[in-house]
Amino acid sequence: MISASVVLYHGDEAFEELLKRGVFSRIVSVVYVVDNTCGRFSHLARYKEVFYINPGRNIGFGRGHNIALTNSLKKGKRYHLLLNPDVSFEPEVLEALIDFMEENPDVGLVTPKVCYPDGSLQYHCRLLPTPWHLFARRFLGKDRNDEVYELRFTGYSNVMDVPFVLACFWLLRIDVLKSVGLFDERFFLYMEDVDLCRRIYRQARLVFYPHVKAIHEHRRGSYKSRRLLFHHIASAVKYFNKWGWHRDKERDRINREVLTKLGFFSL
Repeated sequence: MISASVVLYHGDEAFEELLKRGVFSRIVSVVYVVDNTCGRFSHLARYKEVFYINPGRNIGFGRGHNIALTNSLKKGKRYHLLLNPDVSFEPEVLEALIDFMEENPDVGLVTPKVCYPDGSLQYHCRLLPTPWHLFARRFLGKDRNDEVYELRFTGYSNVMDVPFVLACFWLLRIDVLKSVGLFDERFFLYMEDVDLCRRIYRQARLVFYPHVKAIHEHRRGSYKSRRLLFHHIASAVKYFNKWGWHRDKERDRINREVLTKLGFFSL
């Protein structure tokens, strides 16, 4: 019923711990490990759940996951778990999310509550970004609209429909991907998750499910590395060229629609 994928470039400790504990064994038929380091993590191939893939170079985040998603489509899987290597969770998390998807066939993507290792909440559900959102958050340190942009006003305490979820823990419905397509491989790193969420939103619901949680270290690499910052800026330019910069009527409609459903305008 379900496959999973992880793209590795830095760090596999949390992911390998999941393998050691057999978290996937009861639920996931195969875990595609795409090694963008040209072989540094080849030792993971010894785990029976793992289908190890070495592309021979760093092919990027979206393209790496697309290899796994293409295989899942061919093999007729029903769901696919897209996971970051710095995420950990208990088996009941995935079981609960699958149950939720089974009960709600109109959901194309579901994500759990996500916390930092110290237990504090990560605000990983967001509105579709404007150029100002990204500029202010990256170069001014904080955007005064974060309370709204990251949907913090909701308290992250109830099931809610959202337009965009950071791609650290996604449970995806394969039939929806058949309709909307996979990651746009023009994005090497960053913004590919926003782009795919937008396309999924046109066909199905994206849902935050707070009754189970995962732990995510979330290194925020582009805040620490000039190279990653370059990739982030380059991807943002590609994204806004594709969808619109100041004028993006679909973005404005979707954000307004989500905020209305969440009761923001009545606060």
